Amino acid sequence: MPDLVVVDGGKGQLSSAGAELNSLGLSEQPVISLAKRLEEVYLPGQSDPVTIPKSSPALLLLKRIRDEAHRIAITYNRKVRSKRTITSALDGIAGVGKSRRESLLKEFGSVERIKQATPDDLARVKGISRQLAEKILQVLASQ
Repeated sequence: MPDLVVVDGGKGQLSSAGAELNSLGLSEQPVISLAKRLEEVYLPGQSDPVTIPKSSPALLLLKRIRDEAHRIAITYNRKVRSKRTITSALDGIAGVGKSRRESLLKEFGSVERIKQATPDDLARVKGISRQLAEKILQVLASQ
């Protein structure tokens, strides 16, 4: 376990994180929360935040940790959403399994570019017949 769990948020988020740690048998795990608006630090069992001077190296470190966690979470969520969008458009097409879907996306880069291709373009991809290419374009056009 880490030396310290830093929660993004205020008292409510700290309380939820503490309850979750307790349910996991980690009640001794140190945890704090950092509320963004005023950069206040909340500690378990204290109703008022600890105010750390804005120029304090400790506060700057906590802010950088929080901001990096935000960046990672946002990047991950965008990637998941993007992948879900790309695959869902092709997944419902009979005859297009994982291998053919991956081949099409590798060749064209996106569903949008697949939609813009001709049946002959799609049929050049290994495993895609002209008949299947026409079916793919028909299904994508109707979505």
